[in-house]
Amino acid sequence: MSDAHDQHESPIKTPGQLIAAVVAALLVPIIIIVLLIKFVSSGDTVGAGSNAQTPESIVARISPVANEGYTFKDASGPKVLQSGEAVYKMVCAACHDSGAAGAPKFADAAAWSPRIAQGYDKVLTHAMTGLNAMPAKGGNPDLDDVEVARAVVHLANAGGAKFKEPEVKVAAAEVEAAK
Repeated sequence: MSDAHDQHESPIKTPGQLIAAVVAALLVPIIIIVLLIKFVSSGDTVGAGSNAQTPESIVARISPVANEGYTFKDASGPKVLQSGEAVYKMVCAACHDSGAAGAPKFADAAAWSPRIAQGYDKVLTHAMTGLNAMPAKGGNPDLDDVEVARAVVHLANAGGAKFKEPEVKVAAAEVEAAK
């Protein structure tokens, strides 16, 4: 009977050994978990070459689309007239740089000479009302007549004309405000 009784013996023989075993059973897994967390979180969490989680990248992603490339203008404010070159680059260059739909190319004297021969007023009328595939005011109805005239002078002068820059008629209210 002594052999059967020995089989059920435990390595823990005293209450001190029991307390040590319970404490070790609780502390060892906790220490292992803490060390694993330290190991995992000690490195750089952002992947190599990625800056997707930087504050600047996050701000860029959530910024409104309207903040990029759009300038809001006060509709009630005074209109600032653009130069002929600015109007050309914004509106006219789309067709006159490539010669699309028969448009005379910029600075092409041969293409512009028959138009220049018709005179400034006729060329300006065609630009204002449209001609063939060209829409009125180049397709931008928001352009002021003076802006279109400046663009015509810019285009025609590049093609060999000697047109004068149009004068801007100053409103009476602006003259009074200047005094």
